[in-house]
Amino acid sequence: MSGVPQGAGPLALWPRWGRWGLVVVLSGLLAAVLGALGAPAYQLLGPMLGCILVSVGGGGLALPRRAYVAAQGMVGCLIGTMVTPGILQTFLHDWPIITAAVLVTLAASSLLGWLLGVLKVLPGTTAVWGTAPGGASAMVVMAEAFGADARMVAVMQYLRVVCVAGSAALLASLLGVRADGAGQGVEWFPAIRALPFMLGLALALGGSWLGRRFRIPAGPLLVPMLAAVVLRATGMVEIQVPPWLGALCYALIGCSIGLGFTRAALVQAASSLPRILLSVFVLIGFCGAASMALVPLMGIDPLTALLAMSPGGLDSVAVIGAASGADLSFVMALQTMRLVAVVLLGPALARMVSRWVERRG
Repeated sequence: MSGVPQGAGPLALWPRWGRWGLVVVLSGLLAAVLGALGAPAYQLLGPMLGCILVSVGGGGLALPRRAYVAAQGMVGCLIGTMVTPGILQTFLHDWPIITAAVLVTLAASSLLGWLLGVLKVLPGTTAVWGTAPGGASAMVVMAEAFGADARMVAVMQYLRVVCVAGSAALLASLLGVRADGAGQGVEWFPAIRALPFMLGLALALGGSWLGRRFRIPAGPLLVPMLAAVVLRATGMVEIQVPPWLGALCYALIGCSIGLGFTRAALVQAASSLPRILLSVFVLIGFCGAASMALVPLMGIDPLTALLAMSPGGLDSVAVIGAASGADLSFVMALQTMRLVAVVLLGPALARMVSRWVERRG
């Protein structure tokens, strides 16, 4: 072990190319295993877990910043393509109730973030982004852009994704609905349509560059997302982001998070885990109770209401909703609008809750 810093880990002896090769092998293997098990967000979770193993083993690697920024841009573009004309039509028809449901969920998650901050489980900003009920990958990216600990936010977000997906699958099973994994039936390599594909690349790469160049908070994600929403809403153009490219970008974000972990960060995550899990179950329970108010208000079935209000795991919820015969347009409208609201309102909420925590302290 001569020539290796004490505590650096056994991988510090490996050549750099060997460590990157191990990252690729572990990331692909873990993603494949999680995908076969039907785990949600496996394209990101597999690489993240693989990179955590490499990092704590002394890998000493870091993803090039340009690759991470480009991946943020593509994720933003993907979020923008979720806001389809059908979802917008549903939102415009039921906007008062959808808006109220979104705001109630945001208020509950912010209160939980405040409590985690006051109890010294996590810093206020990290707690808010960790409890925010939006797309997990987007929340991790936003958290890093606004100075929160992206590693702890990732732990909180993906624990909730797993819990939400598991509870939704259990509910579907109790109701006699088969809930397949989100990766089943995906056509990974569809025919590439030149113009929509090139437009998606241009939005992701150009938008992420503009966001970073002009130092817009979370700009690499927000600029492509808003551009894609506007273009899709107007019906002027079509944007294609093939599944293989989306999976690659999720993997890059997962690698960036995982490579940032240290033994100290893992110890912190482990010590905070019981209270983080409690906050996850409280938020899931609150959203489940609140969803019952939608049943008489909207005249919808309980499963549709529960899936629409579930705090995270949009992909898994969509798969279960489609298999169950739930009103998928309403589910996706509420879930998507909440994601957009969290991305836009999250920074202000994080600052506000952080100030409350500081005053309380």
